[in-house]
Amino acid sequence: MTSDSNFLKLCREAFKAADDATCDLVGTDSASSFICMGADGTPTTSIDLAAEDAIIEVLKADGRSMRILSEELGELVIGNSPEFSVVLDPLDGTYNASAGIPFYSVSIAFASHDLLDLRFGYVSNLALREEYYAEAGKGAYLNGKEIKPSVNSDLKSLCVSVYGYRQNVERTRQIYSNVRRVRLFGSVALELCYVASGRLDAFVDVRKALRVTDVAAGQLILEEAGGLVTDGYGKTLRLPDNVTARVELVASNGHVHKKMLSLLSGGKFGN
Repeated sequence: MTSDSNFLKLCREAFKAADDATCDLVGTDSASSFICMGADGTPTTSIDLAAEDAIIEVLKADGRSMRILSEELGELVIGNSPEFSVVLDPLDGTYNASAGIPFYSVSIAFASHDLLDLRFGYVSNLALREEYYAEAGKGAYLNGKEIKPSVNSDLKSLCVSVYGYRQNVERTRQIYSNVRRVRLFGSVALELCYVASGRLDAFVDVRKALRVTDVAAGQLILEEAGGLVTDGYGKTLRLPDNVTARVELVASNGHVHKKMLSLLSGGKFGN
């Protein structure tokens, strides 16, 4: 498997290509114009496609054989004998980018062919120049500095991101009722990184709406930082090996994980 520095270099090249391809579209009406239905079953907009096309060209130019899973195109194999899989979300937070809200990212994960072994994760905010990355077994970093999750364990002081406002409202009601603050930013990859760096204490999404492209890079970054990621019932999260399957997850600093799961199952906590 390729080294950390080579993956980071490739991610940075991909990020720059996506940035160059989308910067003039951000905040414009044309950014959100419908192009087609993506392989993941959601609409592809012009800004999505611009980011993906730019990144795919960088990956092709790399010269190595690889298997790419991407939100818009689905699966693409470059070469004859892939050395690794690339899980790509070329633009996580499409609405934010289209509306000019500065919270949208490129998310790239490198993994074994079957995705069971995540090797490297990269998430970088296209608007605020915040670069998160992690290599398996070597910690997680924000702009080159090692990061750790919060140590907060008091429900009444937690700041969490909770997605469950249309589907599964009943499951998330207890979380909304018990924590101090709820924030929804609209870019799952970045929100997982915010848990990794202690800006959020937990992230919960039980809508069964998340795809592997949303989760892979952020999951590795959070786990390498010292946080915890499971499915919505506390079991090991198995990432699907395609872009159409959906998952739910609970991600936290580790100190509040059991409490989040208990609240989701209807449990209550006193002050």
